[in-house]
Amino acid sequence: MSFFGELYLRSTQPFLSADITAREIAYLQRCFTGLSLPGPVADLGCGHGRHAAPLNGSGPLKGRVVGLELDAYSLAHRLPGFPAIRGDLRALPFQSGSLAGAYAWYSTLFAFSETEHRVILREIARCLRPGALLVFQSVPYERLSEHPGAAFQRTLPDGSVLQEESRFDPDTGMDHGRRRLTLPDGRVLSGVYTIRYYPLAELTQLLEATGLTTRWVHGGLDGEPLCSTSTDLIVGAELRHG
Repeated sequence: MSFFGELYLRSTQPFLSADITAREIAYLQRCFTGLSLPGPVADLGCGHGRHAAPLNGSGPLKGRVVGLELDAYSLAHRLPGFPAIRGDLRALPFQSGSLAGAYAWYSTLFAFSETEHRVILREIARCLRPGALLVFQSVPYERLSEHPGAAFQRTLPDGSVLQEESRFDPDTGMDHGRRRLTLPDGRVLSGVYTIRYYPLAELTQLLEATGLTTRWVHGGLDGEPLCSTSTDLIVGAELRHG
């Protein structure tokens, strides 16, 4: 079965506390405060709308957020309060130069092949207006390099048993994982994933090669600089001028 679907939603929701969500929303609101460009702001890979619903309901992006999600299960279970489109990051269903901004969380942009990552970033660049902002979050390459292997088992609040193991290859930057969720009724959901984690210098080059340029890099939700102990890699980017 597909990793991004019922398996992903059921297995991640218990770990996404209201406090974590509120801090991420506050960060994104700060990023887009003062946005003067007309047009929507796209939540790329919106899932069930954990960010899109509250951002569209109040604050600087009130009434401007549109979700994009390929997974039908997530869209069917999305929170109310924001419009959403079923679509693929590799062929964005937006007109060229129509978006005032976009954001993506949890390495959503980099769960494909190297070639597809370039396609995705070029598609985003195509859809952004001049001066529009792209914000995306990932995990620092160095953090994965220090802890390349992980495995755990946990019983979730609904009684489901979650098992996961992953192995990061520093040479390729690829993290390969397998997740298995055994539901209380005995049904088993399982899937594999691969996520690419880029060193910052390589990521900066990738952005430049696809028509984007880096405006800032943060190592956490308080806007702190990226350092060796950072748990987040958050990038603000825009269309490259000239």
